[in-house]
Amino acid sequence: MSAALQPDLTPPRSDDDGWAEAVRLCEAVLFAAGSPVAASALAARLPPHLDIATVMALIASHYAGRGIQLARVEDSYYFQTAPELASALGPERLEPRRLSRAALEILSIIAYHQPVTRAEIEHIRGVALSKGTLDVVLEAGLVRLRGRRRTPGRPVTYGTSPQFLVHFGLENLDDLPGLEELKAAGLYEGKLPTAPLMPPLPDDEAVPTEQPPLGSDDDPPAA
Repeated sequence: MSAALQPDLTPPRSDDDGWAEAVRLCEAVLFAAGSPVAASALAARLPPHLDIATVMALIASHYAGRGIQLARVEDSYYFQTAPELASALGPERLEPRRLSRAALEILSIIAYHQPVTRAEIEHIRGVALSKGTLDVVLEAGLVRLRGRRRTPGRPVTYGTSPQFLVHFGLENLDDLPGLEELKAAGLYEGKLPTAPLMPPLPDDEAVPTEQPPLGSDDDPPAA
């Protein structure tokens, strides 16, 4: 799980200014959401004079030391179970889907070299990529389509999703462990290049919805 968001020393604000109601509203949104909620989406629900960072600090302070805690991933927030209580939840806790070693290898390559194409993943691994294995990490929500490489054939590129950060308890990609740590944890046994194969695409290069989806006729058959 991600580390809980540490409350700062922002003092409580006067209820007369609407801070208490802002805290209640953001709490409700976060509890109802099934995934992390962007700070901008939360701020859009508040009056302009209320700072979302202060509201989040007040919420984090309120839940510090309790059974649930406020956590942050990139610019989004969500509630999580206090990590020290996870082992006591037993059957109430939903276990994340276990990934095969092949899926973990592919996920590692995507995480460290995104945006990366199917052919580049195969080149790094040195073996053909099973479409089914890539489908597993896509269906788990850990990987998303990033865009199309501006090269002949316009191949689709892949990158990690916000759910990837939540799944592995990271606030952002800068928190990724080093390759030696990955190998020590048994997540990768091969050798990864030290730099991405291609520069990242800007966010506005996202794959248009009218493009053929993954698994179309031009994809190689699953191994």
